[in-house]
Amino acid sequence: MRTVRVTRYVTPLREGGSMPAVVEADDDGLYVLKFRGAGQGARALVAEMVVGELARALGLPVPEIVLVELDPELARTDPDPEIQELIRASAGLNLGLDYLPGSVNFDPAAEQPDSALASAVVWLDAFTSNVDRTYRNTNLLIWHRALWLIDHGAALYFHHGWDGSADAADSRFPMIRDHVLLPLADELEAADARLAPLVTRELLQAILARVPDSWLADADAWADPATQRAAYVEFLLQRHAQRRGFIEEALHARG
Repeated sequence: MRTVRVTRYVTPLREGGSMPAVVEADDDGLYVLKFRGAGQGARALVAEMVVGELARALGLPVPEIVLVELDPELARTDPDPEIQELIRASAGLNLGLDYLPGSVNFDPAAEQPDSALASAVVWLDAFTSNVDRTYRNTNLLIWHRALWLIDHGAALYFHHGWDGSADAADSRFPMIRDHVLLPLADELEAADARLAPLVTRELLQAILARVPDSWLADADAWADPATQRAAYVEFLLQRHAQRRGFIEEALHARG
């Protein structure tokens, strides 16, 4: 995974609860920066990376994810005290997504993704317990007439206050009933047959290996970051093994 360094804070994106921002980096690219020091903390960045990279491995369209080095000195150039505080609280490694210029928010009344894609997105979000792909907040963009998945920080909600157990791995995830693409997802069984074999221990280990140690620091609950990475892998593997529950829940919600 590439690492870039912020050279310029461009503009805040105030519609997001964590107030992400568009920034310019030392590769001359523009990125949507997700701050480690925002209200949701580093757990949101872990979810962004794990679910975003999992989606990419499953063939779903996600903007490139990069690690972003943020110098707290940049806070001095912004007149907004709230932004200054956020930058200082996020010194070090953060997460960025490639900025898609000219993209627009997905409008379910105007756009109709094909059934295979809709079913794959619903499968992914049920698997990763993503509570934030609803009509109110689709977290989908249209760019060059294609659908793109963004903002996975609310997924993996089990890890907030998590002690490493897999007790919640068998959740049927009833909140899937609110998914914006569920009405179009009439190939869920086919999506499961296609995607489930791609989710392997090796893939999950490779994805978790990209998560920086600084996002996993929690001395009270974990011996070290490696132990925490291994717990994520085991949780997701157990959820994968018990996926019939969330598939049936989604089928029931459609019915």
